[in-house]
Amino acid sequence: MIKAFFRLASSFRNRMILIFLSITIVPFILFSAYAHTKSVEGIEQANMTFSMSYLEQAKINVEAYLAQLNDDMNSLIGNKSLQYLLERPPLTTMEEEAVSVDMLSIVYQKKKQMDALQLRVYPLIPSAYPTYMRAMEESVSVSKEEWFIHAAESTVPYWTLSVSDGPNRGPLLSYIKTFTSLHSRTPRGIMITDLADNHLSRFFTPTKRLQGQKFLIVNEEGSILFDSAGNEWTGEVLPSPQLLTKRNMQNEGVEQLSIYDQEHLITFIRMDSLPWTIISLTPMAALMEPVTEMNQLLVYIIIVYLLVSIGVVIYLTRNFTQPVFHLVRLMRKLEEGEFDMHIPHQSRKDEIGWLFRGFGSIVRKIEDLIAQSTRAERSKKELEFQVLSHQINPHFLYNTLESIRWKAENHGRNDIGEMVSALGNLLRLSLNQGKDITTVGREIDQVKAYVQIEQARIGMPVRVMYFFDDDMLDMTFMRLLLQPLVENAIQHSIRGNFEHGKVILSGRMEDQDLVIDITDNGKGIPESVIQGLEYESADSAPNGRSGVGLRNVNERLKIYFGAEYKLQIETEEGKGTRITIRHPILKEKLEQEP
Repeated sequence: MIKAFFRLASSFRNRMILIFLSITIVPFILFSAYAHTKSVEGIEQANMTFSMSYLEQAKINVEAYLAQLNDDMNSLIGNKSLQYLLERPPLTTMEEEAVSVDMLSIVYQKKKQMDALQLRVYPLIPSAYPTYMRAMEESVSVSKEEWFIHAAESTVPYWTLSVSDGPNRGPLLSYIKTFTSLHSRTPRGIMITDLADNHLSRFFTPTKRLQGQKFLIVNEEGSILFDSAGNEWTGEVLPSPQLLTKRNMQNEGVEQLSIYDQEHLITFIRMDSLPWTIISLTPMAALMEPVTEMNQLLVYIIIVYLLVSIGVVIYLTRNFTQPVFHLVRLMRKLEEGEFDMHIPHQSRKDEIGWLFRGFGSIVRKIEDLIAQSTRAERSKKELEFQVLSHQINPHFLYNTLESIRWKAENHGRNDIGEMVSALGNLLRLSLNQGKDITTVGREIDQVKAYVQIEQARIGMPVRVMYFFDDDMLDMTFMRLLLQPLVENAIQHSIRGNFEHGKVILSGRMEDQDLVIDITDNGKGIPESVIQGLEYESADSAPNGRSGVGLRNVNERLKIYFGAEYKLQIETEEGKGTRITIRHPILKEKLEQEP
């Protein structure tokens, strides 16, 4: 089977089908399975959370209701008139009738105040109160019934489940309580409060969307005292020993168990004031009904999706794979150097047609490119020879300037020699061996060379002062930053007032930055020039070409080191300018010139 699979997968078309199905159908199926699992988990978790919260609230409400019922019974027991009437049996018929009327009145008044189906008070000796017992529609022989004997002998209240024979036939949950005298333990009578199913069903409302959901109240022995689904199981023993065992071990919990061959999601919680357990039963079929419908829809979608996918694969292989096979064979011939091949004309307007037409065009151009490459290689060699033959060596230029200076000094023109020497230094420092970085010391030397040339050109001294720490002079620095700023100060700020004008360069190190200030006492920089620093080019600035040196230095600083390193300018008309350069301390060291 493995060999057959590999033979099947050897075909490009078959591989394409398998890959297509793998990346479409398989992920879809996996996603559907994952979505189903997560949906089931989510529904179960949501139902468990809701049911447990619901049971918590129901427990609080039921316990509050039963506590109020017990308080009402205790208030009746504490009634002094009732206690007096039951203190001793009546001696005469007339007294018995009067006692019966008073007792019925007290019980009836209390009954109207209590939230219960029926309230009954039995004397311990019913035969001594025949009129009262007839009014209650009870026989005096009730004292011989088993429940009466048990109640009379017990001082502990208890609940019992019975079936009423009255017009409201149905299960009755009765609370039986033997009460004594207010001042002694002498028994006085038996009080019974009957609850119908509607007294408890108001605390439990099954969700209509979950068919078969019900709530149960189970006593300590496992008997069902209340069933919200029409008392279907009332009076029976809970048909799940596992749940009873779990209930005895925990005060609350969640289980998934089978009851009467049907899976249920069960949540339970034990009451605090009574040995009862409130249970919620939700059929899993009702919970999973939306998921089941979704699964059926997914199956139909997968089938349709599979058929459509197979059709798409067949269409793609017939209309695209076969032409590509043919194109591959032609390309193999081209690899072997066979350019004389027949390429069929394709009139298709899609990508396949473009491929064939493009391949034909490529084949026709390859020969031309080969010939052009040969000619271009020959031309390249010729150009390289011409460039090498016309290159000017910077050392030749320096040596020529040095010869001019030597001849000027020999002829007594020291001023010309000094100017040529300064020009040579300026040229050497400006070229900087073609590198973008220099040192602070070289930048200062370049400024000094420029100032020397400028003094010789204008014919009068220019006061430029330098204040730098010796440790700072060897620090790495970007070239051509200081000279344009000094030139700007001389040409535009102190020009016309060289007798009093001066330019001061000072440098220091702050944290990880080199800080250099260029200060002058000239005319100041116009506001329009400062605003023009933000424009991308000099031509787009409001003043056209003014401030080019400032703008170039500012842009280079921002490009290399970021916007936070742009020039900081403080200027005031007639009082001078201070331009501050912040330059990060670089770890890169500059190799010294030979």
